[in-house]
Amino acid sequence: MKKGLLIVGLLGLATVFYSCDKNTTSESASTAEAGQGIAAGDMKVAFVYTDSVINKYDFFKKRSEEITEKGRKFEGDLQSRARGFEQEVATFQQTGGSLTPNQQRAKQEELMQKEQNLMTYRNNLMQELSTDESALYSEVYEQVQAYLKDYAKENDLHLILSYTRGGALWYATDAIDVTASVIEGLNKKFNSTTTPAAPAAADTTAKK
Repeated sequence: MKKGLLIVGLLGLATVFYSCDKNTTSESASTAEAGQGIAAGDMKVAFVYTDSVINKYDFFKKRSEEITEKGRKFEGDLQSRARGFEQEVATFQQTGGSLTPNQQRAKQEELMQKEQNLMTYRNNLMQELSTDESALYSEVYEQVQAYLKDYAKENDLHLILSYTRGGALWYATDAIDVTASVIEGLNKKFNSTTTPAAPAAADTTAKK
């Protein structure tokens, strides 16, 4: 029931991850005011491969695995319920002839309701997984965008573009590809804020 968590581009990130007007100075020009824009020759640009940033981000991989595992449990539960329903139908088909017409109609209606309930349950499970996935993409988008804003400031960049197959960016020189640096920084930040599991307490019971 894995829902394609690692499919490239599902986030639909904007072509421009981050863009801000920065003050620039030179010997012959005064500091630019916010909102005045930046001359093309003064603009510092970089880009990242969006699919790589997302799929190699440890937070995304961790949460994707959790959602996938949740999907497996849902699938196992759903299959168990489906087998129980199929067995009940088979039993009715084998023994229904001994029932009165009214009993047969009542049992048929009961089975139809159970089938409808099973379908509703399946749809609810699928919706829950879809909601989890959407929430993950939204959270990843916000985290990446926030990190790139800081990254741009730290590296004196005015623009960070997102490269995706079929997107608006058709070519960029490798000299301005900061994908690896961004992935490294994102994971370093995430792992530094992740509290490691506490080691199991040692058995201090004296041996007799």
